[in-house]
Amino acid sequence: MSGGGSGDAGHTAFRSTSARGLAFDSPPMRLWDKAKRHGIWNPADVDFSRDRRDWLELSAERRELILRLTSLFQAGEESVVLDLLPLMEVVAAEGRLEEELYLTSFLWEEAKHVEAFRRFLDEVADERGDLSRFHLPCYKRLFYEELPRSMRRLRADSSPEAQAEASVTYNMIVEGVLAETGYRVYEAMLRDHGLMPGMLGVVERLRADESRHLAYGVYLLSRLVAEHGDPVWAAIARRMGELLEPAIGIVNEVFDLYGDGEVPFGLRRADFVDFAFAQFRKRATRIERAREQTPAEVARAGVEELAF
Repeated sequence: MSGGGSGDAGHTAFRSTSARGLAFDSPPMRLWDKAKRHGIWNPADVDFSRDRRDWLELSAERRELILRLTSLFQAGEESVVLDLLPLMEVVAAEGRLEEELYLTSFLWEEAKHVEAFRRFLDEVADERGDLSRFHLPCYKRLFYEELPRSMRRLRADSSPEAQAEASVTYNMIVEGVLAETGYRVYEAMLRDHGLMPGMLGVVERLRADESRHLAYGVYLLSRLVAEHGDPVWAAIARRMGELLEPAIGIVNEVFDLYGDGEVPFGLRRADFVDFAFAQFRKRATRIERAREQTPAEVARAGVEELAF
C-alpha cells in the first residue's frame, strides 16, 4: 500500500510529502483539474423565472411527463449521494491519493445535482407532494436495491471484482445509460420546443459533470481489468448483463404508460432505447480493450482521451 493508506494504527507516511509527490499527468488528476475549472456552478444562481411562466402554460399531460422525469433524476441523484462513500473509502484505503482527490468532486457535484432538481420542483413545478409514485419496479430495483447494495458491499468486500461491480452499477448503468438518456429526453421536451431555459442550463451543467464521472469510471474499470485480468472482466460483463435489462426497462416503463397513444412532446420510444443501447455498447467496448493492455497503457490511453 502506498503512502496515504492507513489502518487502526494511524498513518505511517504521507504521499504528498514523499519523493513520489503527486502524478499531475495521471487521468484522475487531469479530471480533478477539469472539475476545478469547469465544475464551479451554484444551483441557487439558476434563473427559473421563465421556466415558471412556461410551466403554467403547459398542458397537464406535458407537466406530468416533466414531473415524472424530474422525480427519477431527483431520487437517483440523492441515491448516489447517500451511497457513494464506500467507493471513496476503498480508494483511500488503497492509498490511491490522486483518485481520492478527484473523487472528492464526485460527492460535491452529485450534492449540487440534488439541490438543482429540488429547486426546480419547488420554484417551477411548485410540487411538494410524494413523487415516489413515479418510481416503478425497474427503477426501484436499480435505485432502491442494486445501487446501494453494490456500493455498501465494498465495506465488507473491497476485492477488485466487488469494486468493478460497484463501478459498473454507478458509472456504466446509472450514469452512462440512464442519466445520459434522461438528458436526451429533457432536450427533446424542452430545447426542441423552446421551453425552460433555466432547466436546460442545469441539464448542460449536469452533463458536463457526469462526463467527468464517466471518464473516471471507464478509467477505474479499465485499470482493474489491466491489473487483475479476466476474473475482473468476467465480473464486469456479468454485472452489465444483469443490469442492462432493468436499465432499458426504466425507459420502457415510461413509454408503456401511454400504450398506443401519443406521447407528450412527440417523444418516440425507439429513439431513446436505441440511444441507451448505443451508450452501453460504446463504454463496454472501451473497457474490454483493457484486457490487452498493461496498467501503464491504460493510464496513457486515459491521458490521451483527456487531453485539453
